[in-house]
Amino acid sequence: MVKYIRVALGTGVLLGFCKAKLQVAPTTAHLLTYFEGKCLANCKFCPQARESFSDQKMLSRVEWPKLELEGVIESLRTSDHGFKRICVQSVNYAGVVEDLLETVSRIKGTCDLPISVACHPLPSQDIKRLADAGAERIGIALDAATPELFEAIKGKGANSFYSWRTHLHALQEVKKIVDKATTHLVAGLGESEEEMVSTIQVLHDQGITVGLFAFTPIKGTPLAKNSSPDVSAYRRVQLAHYLIANGFGRAEKMKFENGRAISFGVDENTLELVVNSGAPFMTSGCPGCNRPFYNESPLGPIYNYPRKPTEGEIESIKDELGLAGRY
Repeated sequence: MVKYIRVALGTGVLLGFCKAKLQVAPTTAHLLTYFEGKCLANCKFCPQARESFSDQKMLSRVEWPKLELEGVIESLRTSDHGFKRICVQSVNYAGVVEDLLETVSRIKGTCDLPISVACHPLPSQDIKRLADAGAERIGIALDAATPELFEAIKGKGANSFYSWRTHLHALQEVKKIVDKATTHLVAGLGESEEEMVSTIQVLHDQGITVGLFAFTPIKGTPLAKNSSPDVSAYRRVQLAHYLIANGFGRAEKMKFENGRAISFGVDENTLELVVNSGAPFMTSGCPGCNRPFYNESPLGPIYNYPRKPTEGEIESIKDELGLAGRY
C-alpha cells in the first residue's frame, strides 16, 4: 500500500501542510510518487536522475516535501484549496505503475477533480489501466525538440535507455486509448526556434497537447552550468505555439532566418489581438495548470506567467518580441 507522496511546496501550502508565502497560488495540485532511490532514467537536466547529485527533494527548482498520502487525500477532499486539477507525476522505478494506479484510484474515490498522470512510456495495457483508475489525461515528456537532442540529453548520450521513437509511440498510444495526451517540450536545450516550432506543429497535428517549459539549470545535474534560454527567443516560441495550438497559424506559414522566427504567418490584426491578450505568454499544458515559478524565480525574468500578464508586463513582452510601439 502506498504510504507516502511528495507534494510541490505550493500545493503543500494550500493543503495546509507547509508554510510559505505564495505570490501566486497554484491552480493544480502537483503530486510526485515517493521513492527512496533515484529515477532509473538519467535525463541530464533532472535532479531526480540516476547519476545526478541534486537534492532528492527537488524537481526543477521546486521543493517537494514527503507527506502521508492519506492525509493529502483527506485535505484534497475537505480543504478550501481552490485547485482545478490534480497532477500525479512519477519518477521511473520498479513498481511505479502499481503505485500510480493505487494513488490515482484512491484520489478518484474521494475527489472529483480531473486527474492528469505524468509518467515515462508505458505499455498500452498499463495506459488503459490508468485511464480505468481515473486518469483523465496522461502526459509523457519528450522534453527535447529533436530526436538528436533527445538522444544526447535523455537517451544513449545520457547513459539512459529512453528513445525518441519509444516516447513518441507511447504518446500516440495515449491519444488512441485515453484521447487526452500531453507532452512537455523544454526550450533552451540547444534547438533552434524553427526546430521547436516544427515539432510543436507535428505534435499538434497528432492531437497531442504541448506544455512549453524554459530550461532551468539545477545544481548537481550535468547541465547545471548551462544558461536559461534567451527571453526574446522564448517569447517567439510561445507566440508561435499559441498560434498553432489555437488554430490561428501553422509552422509552415511562418518564416525563419538562421533558425530564428521573423514572421508568424498571420495578419497584423490577429497578431495584435493575440499579443495584447497576454494569453500566449501564460503557462501552457493541461487545462487548469499554472505551475507558478516552476522554471523561473519570481524576481524574473518570468518565462511562463502563472496569471494574466498586466498591461505593463505585456508592454515589456512586446519589447522582448521587437514589437514595441507597433501596436
